[in-house]
Amino acid sequence: MSFTTRPEIVGTFGVVASTHWIASAVGMAVLERGGNAFDAAVATGFVLQVVEPHLNGPGGEVPAILARGDRGPVQVLCGQGVAPAGATIARYRAEGLAEVPGSGLLATVVPGAFDGWMLLLRDHGTISLRDALGPAIGYAEQGHPMLARAAGAIAALAPFFRAHWPSSAEVWLPGGQAPAAGALFRNPALAATWRRILAEAERARGREAQIEAARAAFYRGFVAEAIGRFLAGAEVMDASGARHRGVLTADDLARWQAGFEPPVAARHGDWTLFKTGAWGQGPVLHQALGIARAAGIDAADPAGAEFVHIAAEAMKLAFADREAYYGDAPEAVAALPQLLDPAYLNARAGLIGAEASLEQRPGRLPGLAHLADAAIARAARGSAAGGPPATAAMGLGEPTMAHLAQREGDTCHLDVIDRWGNIVAATPSGGWLQSSPVVPGLGFALNSRAQMFWLEEGQPASLAPGRRPRTTLSPSLAAVGGRPALAFGTPGGDQQDQWQLVFFLRLLAGQDGLQAALDAPLFHSGHFQGSFAPRTADPGRLTIEPAWGRTVLEALAGRGHRLEVTAPWAVGRLTAALRGADGVLRAAASPRLMQAYAVGR
Repeated sequence: MSFTTRPEIVGTFGVVASTHWIASAVGMAVLERGGNAFDAAVATGFVLQVVEPHLNGPGGEVPAILARGDRGPVQVLCGQGVAPAGATIARYRAEGLAEVPGSGLLATVVPGAFDGWMLLLRDHGTISLRDALGPAIGYAEQGHPMLARAAGAIAALAPFFRAHWPSSAEVWLPGGQAPAAGALFRNPALAATWRRILAEAERARGREAQIEAARAAFYRGFVAEAIGRFLAGAEVMDASGARHRGVLTADDLARWQAGFEPPVAARHGDWTLFKTGAWGQGPVLHQALGIARAAGIDAADPAGAEFVHIAAEAMKLAFADREAYYGDAPEAVAALPQLLDPAYLNARAGLIGAEASLEQRPGRLPGLAHLADAAIARAARGSAAGGPPATAAMGLGEPTMAHLAQREGDTCHLDVIDRWGNIVAATPSGGWLQSSPVVPGLGFALNSRAQMFWLEEGQPASLAPGRRPRTTLSPSLAAVGGRPALAFGTPGGDQQDQWQLVFFLRLLAGQDGLQAALDAPLFHSGHFQGSFAPRTADPGRLTIEPAWGRTVLEALAGRGHRLEVTAPWAVGRLTAALRGADGVLRAAASPRLMQAYAVGR
């Protein structure tokens, strides 16, 4: 067994891995009290909204993939809200905008996280609403140690909050000052919001009725009313450098609800991998895996330059297809079977040569080739705009405040498996403190996920009312021998499925243990067009950790990759959990950023 930065967690009772140690401990406490994996995921998710406020919040979204140990198929939970009824291309173009701003009120879609967690709790959980919300309320009321990165984000944004987003200053600058790293931080307004939801819900009789009442309080009650009232009059500064009004209304919240849907499944070796549909970027992992394996990556040394080269080139091809064909639209539904066809993936693999490609090469699907042409044109404009600055190019997050020195936001992730074999992987995000001003009286901000849309007609990811943004959030669940066994994922925007590709390929290659696979060095490509404002592309750029070694780095540079070598331990925040055929459970978390943690017994 090779040395790992942390012990791999092994047990039989339950395991939880998330991007914050407090949230992982809360999830484990739910399991200890008799809750199942879905209960633990919900409680963990709400705590992440408190302890990682720069990475997600109650106004954000959550996709998840789950499997029950006792029955039923693998399901996708879609807690991704849709574009408001007033969110039309004409409306945004009339503001003089060529792209949706990366922050502020025009970037907001319907908040999806609350309803997503409530639906998971209602249909698959067992604990009460009070027990699910209780830990998060406690940390919001009594305080939690402020993460250094969160404190840094708040300090950098403090002048902007004071000048332009006073409701954010009220929450994030208590006493007028940014919180110090490690200091206890409280959000009493958020705690009061949850306590009021709980009080209104507990007037109903029975567990399910209370959960339904909580959903109503958020989407048709006082929360929706507060959001609608604020957006009706607010005109705030955003990433465009100008002040804009939003288009989201209380009616938009009332019309939407989370739901379950089938996953997109594909075989990879002995494994069957499950991802979201093409309304997210999930299927890009299927494509990249299929292309890389067809190009011979299974025979490559996972620690060598050939492995990195094939994987990076497969990423470029798969993500080029994402930019052309993915979205919440009929064109994406029509394209997906063709994009996942083995013959198509084999043909794409044939495009990988010995040298790094500097071209954007989406496939040209019959009847949809115009979408490839449009994607190439957009990428050319993004390349002309220049690559992101070095801080953003490190791949540590999702740029959301381009007008404020590229302040990065990011995402969270959690994986849970219980003793009954229930499994869930979830990737909560959005509504972080950088995204939008706090809604007065509620203690949280809205999301900025509408920046995924294009303001041009006729594309699968074009802005349109009722359409889901083509999100980057991409949890994974995999089965072996027909038995759901593995949950994994990571924050990181466009990097999520790139880092997951490397991780999963290592498992296919027989990597010795989850923790070892997460500790091994990572890389990702910045070649294709980014999903976040300002939507730049940087052809040929490969961001890579130095732990690959000088020989590998020199070989990659010799093949034409434009290397950006990061600081040590700077790329990726993966977590994973695994259930063996013998019932033994394992979990692991990346040591990068010294934040994620796995627990279990």
